[in-house]
Amino acid sequence: MENMKIKMTTPVVEMDGDEMTRILWGWIKEKLILPFVDLKTEYYDLSLLNRNATKDQVTIDAANATKRLGVGVKCATITPNKQRMEEYPELTEQWKSPNGTIRAILDGTAFRAPILLPFIHPVVSSWKAPITIARHAYGDIYKAVDLRTNEAGVAKLYFIGESGAEQTLDVYKSDGSAVWLAQHNTEKSIRNFARSCFEYALDTKQDLWFSCKDTISKIYDGAFKEIFEEEYQTRYREKFENLGLVYFYTLIDDAVARAVRSEGGFIWALKNYDGDVMSDMVATAFGSLAMMTSVLVSPDGVCEFEAAHGTVTKHYYRYRNGEKTSTNPMATIFAWSGALRKRGQLDNLPDLAAFGDQLEAASLNTLKSGIMTGDLSRLVEPGFEFKIVNSEEFLDAVAVKLRESLGKV
Repeated sequence: MENMKIKMTTPVVEMDGDEMTRILWGWIKEKLILPFVDLKTEYYDLSLLNRNATKDQVTIDAANATKRLGVGVKCATITPNKQRMEEYPELTEQWKSPNGTIRAILDGTAFRAPILLPFIHPVVSSWKAPITIARHAYGDIYKAVDLRTNEAGVAKLYFIGESGAEQTLDVYKSDGSAVWLAQHNTEKSIRNFARSCFEYALDTKQDLWFSCKDTISKIYDGAFKEIFEEEYQTRYREKFENLGLVYFYTLIDDAVARAVRSEGGFIWALKNYDGDVMSDMVATAFGSLAMMTSVLVSPDGVCEFEAAHGTVTKHYYRYRNGEKTSTNPMATIFAWSGALRKRGQLDNLPDLAAFGDQLEAASLNTLKSGIMTGDLSRLVEPGFEFKIVNSEEFLDAVAVKLRESLGKV
């Protein structure tokens, strides 16, 4: 049987995570991958306690390994807040988001797209095809510094260049208590963001929209608009026109109105915070975050696949108490299928690439047959017959479909 497994030559970077998604991670490997693939991974444990034990060095190592090997797959992880610090008293620090650390090291763009099902129609009735959110994954409010003051005074923005040149800008003269925020981005990161979006649009043959608010933020958002336009005109216009694709810029409020009236089927590039918010809106309108794919793509083609949702804490507590949970594993399955397909494409292993497609098809066919987890049952439209199962039962059903597809019944 071992000799019949699909071969790999280069490992994928495997980043394990926390809570219920960590349990699902193990089951997916056990039931859907290891029986069929001679799996090779370079393993990193990104669970909260291991990040604490390594002072978060494991996250940095995993990101650098992904840069080196070209493909990574990541389980959902905990980003600790005050409540988590109380829950895990052994934590020595409120560690930063692993996703943020990885995104900064890869300087990538996060592309998120919904997984569509015929028996769950989007809340927006005109949407016929997925809307892919391309989120700039560096800087802005996520790398900002903020300050609270309790007396009257003046805040200034002060820059000292390496040449010694100085620039000063009065932010505001406050007559009492106030809060202040300073954020940044870099031309290099914005340009890499633009290139990742144009390349992904060409690869998936989809139109590309970009929107921000340059009428208000004339310099900051204006830089994003100018760099996107420059990249399009100098690098991508001819390629887009040859494929019949469209790139256009519009203000974000206009883009929201256009998106709601559209049929979908395009990539919507957004700044970091805008992308964070709109990806959740799009996911919910199409179904749920548990049915959202996510891939981080760097300008040089490095890809890191993950689920778009969190660690499903409530289900984990129930699982820990011995209950069988009906947790939806679809987004985590698609993270693995995407990583294996990309690895197969890069290494010229068509069987491995095809396995990624077959794994996704088996998962979707299981849902279409009416076998699903509890979260999806609440979204099913009248007239479609279904059966609610727990997570292990769902994965076992997917395994049956996968064996049929691979001729291993």
